[in-house]
Amino acid sequence: MIHQKIIVKYLKFAEKGLIILALSFFSGIFSPESMGTVVPEIFVSFIRFSLWGIFTFLVVLVWQDAIAIINRNKILFILSILAYFSFLWSDLPDYTLLNARDIWMMTTFGLYFAIRFSFKEQIKIITYTLLIGMFLSFIFVYAFPGIGRHWVDHPGAWKGVYGHKNYLGSLMVLSSLAFLSLAKDSLMIYRWGGFALSLIFILLSTSRTSLVLSFLLLLIISFYKNFRWRGKVSVIFLDMIILFLGCISLLVFTYWVELITGLGRDPTITGRTIIWEVALNRLMERPFLGYGRGAFWAPKSNYAFEATQAIGTGWVPPHGHNGFIDTALDVGLIGLLLFFICYFMTFAKALKFGYASNQPEEIWPLAYLIFLIINNITESCLLYLPNIYWVLFITIAFTLSKKSQYHTLVFHPPQSAFLK
Repeated sequence: MIHQKIIVKYLKFAEKGLIILALSFFSGIFSPESMGTVVPEIFVSFIRFSLWGIFTFLVVLVWQDAIAIINRNKILFILSILAYFSFLWSDLPDYTLLNARDIWMMTTFGLYFAIRFSFKEQIKIITYTLLIGMFLSFIFVYAFPGIGRHWVDHPGAWKGVYGHKNYLGSLMVLSSLAFLSLAKDSLMIYRWGGFALSLIFILLSTSRTSLVLSFLLLLIISFYKNFRWRGKVSVIFLDMIILFLGCISLLVFTYWVELITGLGRDPTITGRTIIWEVALNRLMERPFLGYGRGAFWAPKSNYAFEATQAIGTGWVPPHGHNGFIDTALDVGLIGLLLFFICYFMTFAKALKFGYASNQPEEIWPLAYLIFLIINNITESCLLYLPNIYWVLFITIAFTLSKKSQYHTLVFHPPQSAFLK
């Protein structure tokens, strides 16, 4: 019996380690833009295919729980299937098919993460992951400054192991939310120390968007924590208005100088409006199903070259700097509509779940969903590549849909057969 308990203990430890490795991969630590010159490509491919196979196997082990969640998230799975099979109408079918594994990998991981862990446990694991990212970023800034910092386009700005200062800043906003959402029984020094470190890294990244976003989110979360659910439909409409105003505020407060004077960056918001114009014009040519996942901005795409010419700086945009436009380009307006249906259904559940409790971890789904929608105004963090943002969105959707969770507020994570 003692040996069995020890084995189970080590299995659970290994399971959490595997989850942290997967979240680190999804956060972009092993991408060519970050650690590509330090970590061999064959090692990164090994991690990718290992995670793909392992989480597919683990989901099969808990297939009954997985099927139950799939039945409660049919629209989200239709969207995933649409993205997976978009190679059928892609301009670059080989490229889209090659990257279709990312959809499979993110979906199986999100399923397993939701089945095996409560929100309280998920948040703790997320903070571990991002704290490791901070530690590695600090090392790379000083040990490998050519990788850890920008030197040409944004001199001195930290990008750490994440490839770009804006991505580092965005992840640190996510980190600050996660640390604030830690349960009350967490160590105060860990909670507030991690939160403070997150803010410091935002400043070191010099990402103005991330700084404004963190400020807006703190204000919004403060409002939510002091305003409890009263069963009124008007509350939902009020929350939708706040969400909309948050999106507008991000643009206004981040680019107010450019919007008023055209100084600093430029009136096109660093070329974003030019990219959006090219993308939207092309979207109207194939509005229903789009161009296939990732095909529009692929390295060999003529459309990316067209955007480059329109900007006129020689810079080739890797994505459209707007998650909603990019989703429409990938899977059309049909896919974008499916996403918004999934999002607002999940948002409504998160509202009910968060307002009915005063536990910090139970405001996490709502806080993250607000962050996701605002962050995608100027960045592409939905179906773009394998990424932590989409993974956490589907994980939250899956977790909220587990039977009776947001009605009873009592959560008992099901045990998979191999860990019982």
